[in-house]
Amino acid sequence: MATTTATTLAASAGDGSSPPSRSTVTTIAAQAYHVLKINGYSNTLKAGCHYPLSTCPFSAGGHTWHVSYYPNGCRDSNKDCISTFLSLEGIVTEDRRTCWQKLHSACSIDTGTWARGFENFIRRDELERSEYLNDDYFAIAAHVIIPKEKPSVVVPPSNMHLHYGDLLVSKEGTDVKFLVGGEMFAAHRLVLAARSPVFKAELFRPTKKGTIDAIQIDNMEARVFKALLGFIYTDIWPEIGHGKDNVAMAQQLLAAADRYGLQRLKFVYEDKLCNHIDTCSVSTMLVLVEKHHCCKLKEACSTFLSSMSPPIVEDPNSSIFGSELEKTVSSSENHRSQINRTDIRIQPWQNADV
Repeated sequence: MATTTATTLAASAGDGSSPPSRSTVTTIAAQAYHVLKINGYSNTLKAGCHYPLSTCPFSAGGHTWHVSYYPNGCRDSNKDCISTFLSLEGIVTEDRRTCWQKLHSACSIDTGTWARGFENFIRRDELERSEYLNDDYFAIAAHVIIPKEKPSVVVPPSNMHLHYGDLLVSKEGTDVKFLVGGEMFAAHRLVLAARSPVFKAELFRPTKKGTIDAIQIDNMEARVFKALLGFIYTDIWPEIGHGKDNVAMAQQLLAAADRYGLQRLKFVYEDKLCNHIDTCSVSTMLVLVEKHHCCKLKEACSTFLSSMSPPIVEDPNSSIFGSELEKTVSSSENHRSQINRTDIRIQPWQNADV
């Protein structure tokens, strides 16, 4: 994006202030074209030798620059010449040093500071005879170009998750099996232990070799465990839609993530479930809140309940209330297994018309 600025530097050169000049800057990417316009050249000669008159700052390549103009030279040896320098402002950092080293310029002098330019830019008598000086006016242009370093080799983005995903699918080198919902899953102990503190504790505790063919996991659907393994290996979670089955899947994944200490996955689905609260799901959400300590989901449920008109009264002593609302969060992969039920009762609002 191009940026253009213009300033006027007024007053006489002899009183320590800046000469009448204007600066125009056009910046595109990592380059800037800066034009210093000197209005009243003869007045600037009142500045003493070695006395610089600087332009307003301008930006290029993420750094700030200015042009210094010495109307009577910067040294005794070139007091009959005009000196000009491009200066890099700011504190010396490695980034600024690299920027300065990459600065391409036809400048002949590096002062040892953060300024580069020409001590003998032009003799004053030559300038005064030339066509460049017209009506006591002339201009100096500085084109700053900071090339972006192109890497010799384009480094592709990380695809580690793809390799681990292939490892899970291929089952190569697996050393542990799980029986979940009637389905068998093979995995790698080290991968599971590295990602889950619960798996680490379960898989590396002292056991007698050859006594366990497969670890059985109860109260979890096979599809949920498959998604859980996919996240452990690839750090990618399945997206959910707005259907009841998708929301139920997200609820079970949140519970599974909490069960195996996968906080990142838990937070992902807690955030997603905050956007799927309605009158049909709020009771189940509150069960999740209590069982798995979901603070954000609790806040979202409270906000939803308080926004209902008329609001719900959670008062067990209310004289007028309807039937209880009971919701059960349970696994459905094996109906013959024991089902843990949690009741939540929400008292309906008091009806003023009754």
